[in-house]
Amino acid sequence: MKKSWFSFSFLLGFLPLMIFSCAPKSTFRIFEKPITWNDEREALSIQYLKDRHGLIQETATIKPQMVVVHWTAIDNIEVTFDVFDSPTLGGREDLTSASNLNVSSQFLIDRDGTIFRLLPDTTFARHTIGLNYCAIGIENVGGPDAPLTDEQLVANEELIRYLKKKYPAIDYVIGHHEYQLFQETPLWKEADPDYRTVKTDPGDAFMNKLRKNLSDLGLQPLPKF
Repeated sequence: MKKSWFSFSFLLGFLPLMIFSCAPKSTFRIFEKPITWNDEREALSIQYLKDRHGLIQETATIKPQMVVVHWTAIDNIEVTFDVFDSPTLGGREDLTSASNLNVSSQFLIDRDGTIFRLLPDTTFARHTIGLNYCAIGIENVGGPDAPLTDEQLVANEELIRYLKKKYPAIDYVIGHHEYQLFQETPLWKEADPDYRTVKTDPGDAFMNKLRKNLSDLGLQPLPKF
């Protein structure tokens, strides 16, 4: 009787460990949430590539060499989506003077770490002056009043690992606030020497953590400006 009770008690104690050890780990997933891509947006993108980056292309595509991490300065994913969805930009004279193409990015990460693809990886998006033609953009829902979350940090790491494996030519992972460091490098392509905007997103603290987590990828250090 004692032996049977011991066996039963041992099984009860061991069973939760078996269940826990066999439980599947969370799966890396990208949810498709496409913004509007129509003839107007494609034409504006091709024109932007020509006018701003000096590139004549028949299609609005990029060859990824870097990832640029942003924050939205909007704390709601649906509002962010609506802002990006229109092919044309309104109300931002600092940007419309360069092009009426709306801003956007290829990816958007919600505060719980959910990853959405807004455009195909290699479809052109206007998100970083001088580097759009070679950069995949990752927007994160948040801003100065809503600091990016630990879940977003993990999601950015997983997404960038996925992108680096898919596009080995990606050598840099930068924050939007660091883009001007590339002005004296061969990657920089911006026709107007005075067209710049000052950015603070997503900040040094987030990028330092992210690059530390990605240190095994052998990414290139930031250029010295």
